[in-house]
Amino acid sequence: MAKPLPPFTCSFSSNVPELLLQLKCTLALSTYQAGKVILLSATSDEDLIQLPRNFAKPMGIAIADNKMAVASQDEVTVLANAPGLAPAYPRQPNTYDAFYVPRSTYYTGQVDIHDLEWGGDQLWAVNTLFSCICNIDEDYSFRPIWQPSFIDELNPEDRCHLNGMALVDGKPKFATALGQSNSPQGWRENKANGGVLIDVQTNDLVLQGLPMPHSPRLYNDELYLLLSATGEFVRVDREKGTYEVIHKLDGFVRGMARYDDYLFVGLSKLRKRSTTFQDLPVSEKSVFCGIVIVYLPKVSLYGHIKYENSVEEIYDVKVLPNMIRPGLIGPAKPEHKWSLALPGTTFWAQPDRNGDQ
Repeated sequence: MAKPLPPFTCSFSSNVPELLLQLKCTLALSTYQAGKVILLSATSDEDLIQLPRNFAKPMGIAIADNKMAVASQDEVTVLANAPGLAPAYPRQPNTYDAFYVPRSTYYTGQVDIHDLEWGGDQLWAVNTLFSCICNIDEDYSFRPIWQPSFIDELNPEDRCHLNGMALVDGKPKFATALGQSNSPQGWRENKANGGVLIDVQTNDLVLQGLPMPHSPRLYNDELYLLLSATGEFVRVDREKGTYEVIHKLDGFVRGMARYDDYLFVGLSKLRKRSTTFQDLPVSEKSVFCGIVIVYLPKVSLYGHIKYENSVEEIYDVKVLPNMIRPGLIGPAKPEHKWSLALPGTTFWAQPDRNGDQ
């Protein structure tokens, strides 16, 4: 009788570790279903290692300079890279080349934040429950900034399932939603074909009738989307109001990051009993969860990372550049209270055996 697999077991294409080492980067993904933010790093040309950290239903991840922000069930946690802490990390010294530790927490309440991005020093969030894009700061639960023109008031009703955004010059420029409804949960009536892409600055509908759009991204001034219900990666012609299918994947695509010539796309294994995901065009093809890597110059599949257990749904995928094996302590681990980062220096204030400092 075969032994059960360890939690978070994954398989991967043989070329993936070498690619991450070549690019000198690490992948970060969020899985609200498993309650983890996971860092995926290469330890050699043949091996990957994972660092899963507990967060309550993590969704959007924002990366900027030395900062990382994670949107979870009812708060946004901001972490900062303090590489000086890495060599003396008490549990695993001389292991990591970067080290993220919590620096602040914003208590937003359960507003179902999806995409999260830094625009300069400002943290922008897609607030799905209130159908708005907002700022996250210390003054309020959130600061509403923009709503689609078809939303007539600010209410906690998830009217259109606003989910994604792309920034230009530090401010939201494009947003995606699963419908144009102005009634509570109204987007569900035509969830498979009612999605829209909106120009936030003009309030124009750039595209309509989309199959569950997610993850709008601007790369070299080209606008791309993931159409989750059909597994398609598309490029948008903003002037014509059309899109071109660049590649089609067998699964529910959501979460996308580009680095160099490579695109890292999250793939989720659909829950057959879910009222949100059942009866979608990809429901029968969505057979595994993981990350698919696309080589953009040829728009060809380069490789994949496939979860064998534990992880079934991915929301966000980000790249941590110039970090071959970063460490991360989440707020759920008590060690973060021992980490002290000051301008120009760092310390570990580890408690003694009696729990005293």
